[in-house]
Amino acid sequence: MSAEDRAATVTSVYVYEAPVRLWHWINAASILVLAVTGYFIGSPLPTQPGEASANFLMGYIRFAHFTAGYIFATGFVVRFYWAFVGNHHARQLFAPPVWRGQWWKEVLTEIRWYAFLEKRPKKYVGHNPLAQIAMFVFITLGSLFMIVTGFALYGEGTQPGSWANVLFTSWVIPLFGQSQDVHTWHHLVMWWILIFVMIHVYVAIREDIMSRQSIVSTMISGERTFKDSDPD
Repeated sequence: MSAEDRAATVTSVYVYEAPVRLWHWINAASILVLAVTGYFIGSPLPTQPGEASANFLMGYIRFAHFTAGYIFATGFVVRFYWAFVGNHHARQLFAPPVWRGQWWKEVLTEIRWYAFLEKRPKKYVGHNPLAQIAMFVFITLGSLFMIVTGFALYGEGTQPGSWANVLFTSWVIPLFGQSQDVHTWHHLVMWWILIFVMIHVYVAIREDIMSRQSIVSTMISGERTFKDSDPD
C-alpha cells in the first residue's frame, strides 16, 4: 500500500472534550503529589539536621498533600458533573454497561487481546469495555474511597465542629473501628491506584503501537484517529 493509500484510510472522531482532557492531566499530577507526600507522611524521614525549630519539612509535605487532596476532590466533583453535561464518552467513567451480555463478551475479547491471544484488536471510539470496567473500579471507586477516608483523617486535625470532622470523621472512623485502621486502608488503596496507573501507562503506550487507533495523543487532542478503514 502506498503512502497516499494509507493516508486515505485514516479517519478521526472527536471523543474527549476539553474539560475531560484537562481533568485527566490535573488528576494525574494530583495523584503523583498525593502518592509521594502520602508515602512520607506514612513513613517520615528519621531525622533532619539542625534544630527542630528550624525545620518544617513535614509541615510542607503535609501542606502539599492537603492541597493536592483538595484539587483531587474538586476535580472529581467537576468530572462527575461533566458526566451529565458532556458527551456520551464523558459518562463511561461512571456508568459501565454491566447489564449487557455482549459488553461482557467484548471484555473477554479485550482480555485475550492484552494476553496476546487475539491476533487483531477491535476498534472503539471511546474506552474499550475492559478499560471501562478497570477505570470504574480503580479510578472512580478508588478515588471516592480515597476522598472519603482522606477527609476523615484530615478532619481529625481540624478538630470537632469543622466541616471535615462533621461530614467525614464523625462516621468514617467509627465505621472502620479506629483511626489507625483508616490510615491503613487509605495507604493500601493508594497502592491499589498506583498499580493501576502503572498498568494504565503501559497499556496506553502498547495500544498506541499495536492497536488500530490512537490512544495517548487522543487524551491530548481529543481526536481518536483510526489506522484502517475496517469498521470491525
